[in-house]
Amino acid sequence: MEQNQLDQETFSCSICLDLLKDPVTIPCGHSYCMNCIKSHWDKEDQKGTYSCPQCRETFTPKPALKRSTMLAALVEQLKKTGLQAAPADHRYAGPEDVACDFCTGRKLKAIKSCLVCLASFCEKHLQPHYDSAAFKKHKLVEPSKNLQENICSKHDEVMKMFCRTDQKCICAFCLLDEHKGHDTVSAAAERTERQRELEERRGNIQQRIQDQEKDVKLLQQEVEAINVSADKTVEDSEKIFTQLIHFLQKRSSDVKQQIRSQQETEVSRVKDVQEKLEQEITELKRKDAELEQLSHTEDHNQFLLNYHSLPALSESTHSSIIKIRPLRHFEDVTAAVSELRGKLQDVLRDSWTNISLKITKVDVLLSEPEPKTRAEFLKYSYEITLDPNTAHTKLVLSEGNRKVTAMNQSQFYSSHPGRFTDYCQILSRESLTGLCYWEVEFRGRVFVAVAYKNISRAGGGNECGFGGNDKSWALNCFSDGYQFGHNNIWSPVSGPVSSRVGVYLDHRAGLLSFYSVSESMTLIHRVQTRFTEPLHAGVWFRWTGDTAEFCKPK
Repeated sequence: MEQNQLDQETFSCSICLDLLKDPVTIPCGHSYCMNCIKSHWDKEDQKGTYSCPQCRETFTPKPALKRSTMLAALVEQLKKTGLQAAPADHRYAGPEDVACDFCTGRKLKAIKSCLVCLASFCEKHLQPHYDSAAFKKHKLVEPSKNLQENICSKHDEVMKMFCRTDQKCICAFCLLDEHKGHDTVSAAAERTERQRELEERRGNIQQRIQDQEKDVKLLQQEVEAINVSADKTVEDSEKIFTQLIHFLQKRSSDVKQQIRSQQETEVSRVKDVQEKLEQEITELKRKDAELEQLSHTEDHNQFLLNYHSLPALSESTHSSIIKIRPLRHFEDVTAAVSELRGKLQDVLRDSWTNISLKITKVDVLLSEPEPKTRAEFLKYSYEITLDPNTAHTKLVLSEGNRKVTAMNQSQFYSSHPGRFTDYCQILSRESLTGLCYWEVEFRGRVFVAVAYKNISRAGGGNECGFGGNDKSWALNCFSDGYQFGHNNIWSPVSGPVSSRVGVYLDHRAGLLSFYSVSESMTLIHRVQTRFTEPLHAGVWFRWTGDTAEFCKPK
């Protein structure tokens, strides 16, 4: 058995580690497969000198290769006697492995490369780096075939610096030569900075993945809501139509068909967006994996070379906020059908158009994009007047009930169940749904708010104060900043201080935004939620003499 093993090693090619095929013997006496030594020397054509992979002896010119007839016959005879190709010894370096630079003869795999020595070491030859103090400061990395790329081609020195002006790695001599006066740092410092940027990019990708996975779930919920609403509407419509004569049965079939068609259209829209998001998530995860792999590169230069070749992160192909309008799907269809139940056939003919329009107007996916400029916001301007029956007794109205001022003395107001008794607050007369925009010009410290009509009015608890409960949302505006409150959770928010605040409401999409209005508009805070009732605009005062005016649309 030991003799067999010896024979296998003796008649094996040290390049492919298999039994010799078409064996040739080169001038130094070592033998290889014909194709293996040819491939090895092909890589050395540019240098013009050719070496033995085992003893490193060089030859010029390239030796002629002739098949060793006797060696080939011996290998064939060994095969016939039962000798099989030796299994590869995984300790030794193969063609794709990094070989130890200090092994002689058949080389072992390297387990580390040294960025100071610019050499790779097997476990045995690496030991001095661990045992000797002289090597303690050497930088060991995973085995690399690219160590020579760390050498300056002009000065033959290790490149330990990075020129930010020219965006390339340089050596100390380059620093005194063509890169003199340039913005330069150590490669390690540049790596640290780019590593931080890389982590930020990864963080952005991961956040986008989380946001889009959340949007995918919202879209799936919307699919379910569409299906539930459509199914319920079909069921209700069929119950109504079964009570009518055969003429109505025909209309029932038509309604069912239209609902199903619109249902398919809406579900298809949602699923198209969902599929695009899932594809983008897959691509982002792939890019994140590439960045993660790059972040673990220990060789600074390799990291920088690869980092600067990274493509820019493409913009998302969809809106970053999926705005679902969940209040109604096909419910209006049921109402329209019910309205026809007791009417005569001639009335049914006239009302059929109404049913058809209700179905085709189903629109459940995404709302209109939020306006960007003040001119676009003003297209949704809503003139708001204040309701005297909600005003606290220390509030005085003027300018056609658009302006309110906090006073020191109580005013004469009749008793009314809708009046705030403790908080110096007031609500608008108008209820707000759909798309609305309004502006409030104020002086002093004022809370600009929206609230449901059923917010509590009597008492001084959180259930009455704007922002102190789940029925109101309030922006606290004071001289040097803002706070936003809902359900008695108050958080500081940033934005340029202005005496005018714009409020944009997309009721169906559950979107509420506050803007600082001056020469330009700057977003202060945005809320994404689900409004279950119409809202009313309101203001809340803390100090005597403070004023707020709901501006007329211009």
